[in-house]
Formats: sequence, C-alpha cells, structure tokens
Amino acid sequence: MHDPRMPSYRKLHRPAVSLFTATTFGVLSVTGVIAFVQPFSLGVVGLHALMGFVFIAVVSLHAINNLRPLTRYLRGKIVWLALAVTSALTLLFWWQPTPVQSMLRWSGNLGPALERFEMGEEEMVFDYHPSPDYQLRLTVKTGPSYDAASPPLVAIWLENQGGYHIKTLLPPDAASQNQLPYWAFKHAGWEKAKYEAEQISQAEQVGQSKPIAQVDGVSAATPNGSFDPADYILPRNTEDSTPYSLLLEVNQPGDDQPSLVHAVQIDNSLPRTFQLLELRGYPQRDDDDEKTAKETWSLYYIDQTFTSALDLIDSALLTIKRSK
Repeated sequence: MHDPRMPSYRKLHRPAVSLFTATTFGVLSVTGVIAFVQPFSLGVVGLHALMGFVFIAVVSLHAINNLRPLTRYLRGKIVWLALAVTSALTLLFWWQPTPVQSMLRWSGNLGPALERFEMGEEEMVFDYHPSPDYQLRLTVKTGPSYDAASPPLVAIWLENQGGYHIKTLLPPDAASQNQLPYWAFKHAGWEKAKYEAEQISQAEQVGQSKPIAQVDGVSAATPNGSFDPADYILPRNTEDSTPYSLLLEVNQPGDDQPSLVHAVQIDNSLPRTFQLLELRGYPQRDDDDEKTAKETWSLYYIDQTFTSALDLIDSALLTIKRSK
C-alpha cells in the first residue's frame, strides 16, 4: 500500500527530468560559446557533441512528461510560426550569405584543419596549425594593383637551408601551376626525390644489390640532412634545430610580368613571433645542364620592367606562436 507521506515516482520524475534538462542545456550553452570564441579544441567540441546526445534524451523525457500541454500547442497556429522561423534560420545559417559569414569571422575557432587560406579586399591570410604548440599565420596586405575580383595566383611552401623543398603549405590549382614556375620547379624536384627514394627502399626490401633508380643531386645530402618537415617545424630539441625558410610566390595572370618570390628565414633555436618577408626576386629558367639536361631555375633581381606586379603586395607578416 502506498504511503501518502512518501513522494510518488511521478513527483520525483518530473523535477529530476526538468533539472537534468536545465543543467545539460547549461553545459551546451557554455561549450557552444567557448567553441565559438576560442581556437578549435577537440575536448570542447567533443564535450559539446556528446552532451548534445544526452540533451536529446532528457528533452525526450521532458516531452513525455508534458505530452498533454505539447499536444495542445501543436493544435494552435503558433506551431506554424515556430516551424517557419526555425526553417528560415536553418537555411540562412546553412547557406551563409555575406552577413552571416561576417559574423562567423568573429569566431576564434578556425576548425581542425591544418591549413586555411582566405582572400579579402585588404589582405590575404594563411593559417597553418600542425599542433597546438605551433600556430603559423601569414598575413599579406594587398597593394594598389591588387584586385579582389581577379586575385593573383599564390603558392606557399617551406625549404631547408640547402634550398630544397620540404613541404608545400598552399599549392596552386593544377591549371595555374605553370604560372608559378619557381614553386613548380621546387615541387617537381621534391616529387622526383620522393619517387626515387621509394624506389631505393623497394629495391632494398627485395634484396637487390643495385637500386632501381639512382638518386641525383635533387635528393642528395643537404646541409640540413633531412627532408622531414617535422624536423624543422616541430623539432624535439629547438637548440639543435636547423633554420628553414618560408617562401611566397605571387603572380597576376595577364599582366605580362613574371611572378615574384618573397621569403623569410625561420629559426626555432632563436624564435621570433613576428617577421616580415623580403622580396627575393623573380624566377627565370637557366640554361639546362648539357651533361644532365637538368632543368634549373634561379631568382634574379627586380629590374625596371616590373610595374604593377610590385604593387600587388604591400607587406607580408609572418606570425608564429609557440608554446613555452
């Protein structure tokens, strides 16, 4: 027999579900705000997503507890207004027109992507976050001849002290690679060295006395002795790390002027947060080596033939945030 002095299951169930709904909603609200204003964090996003599933469960229980009032609400005209507003906001946030994109730019959360590149009217911004301990940003302020409606072609990559390509951060699309010849030359050398190294590795695995392909100068030993980007970007010991360079090649299609290459040296043993890139010159193909028929490109000083190409970029600032 039920003791009237003891609370019933329903009396306990309703407040428990209501309080559980409120507390989970509080966690969702806080983590949602944090995820918007702070850089991407798998912990925050994971907590927000998993708590969302819990919230779905408790809201379902809350709906069951309040089935009669909800049924009355569904019979009213207000339900159509709620559906219309929700549908409109969903489509608006999904399509992300310019005003919504402007709001999203206020967010500090760039997502989990390692690389992100954005072009605007006043600047081009490239972000590279290979680790929470290393956040690189290249901010390029545009010059007088820059046209946002017809932006220039851009490539960004890293080289070791020997001048050998070690990683492309921002490649051009396949159709425009020939208009950024210095990057194309460096990247082709890296691809060739990678292929030949794989051939040698395969030959050694099958026990061949001679490698399938001989490695030429592209893949020969460099002053750094490493082609692994991690050895430069995230070295285990910064005191013994080797400097490397970040290069930016820019070319405006149709201006009848060569591309221009800007560069800066990065040294993890002497870390600097802010560095300006310097204009290194324009690329030009040299006469091929008669013995090896090997294609080579070099950078040459700017001359009087350059006009609008010099005004594409006002300045380029490299920012690197490293954890202590």
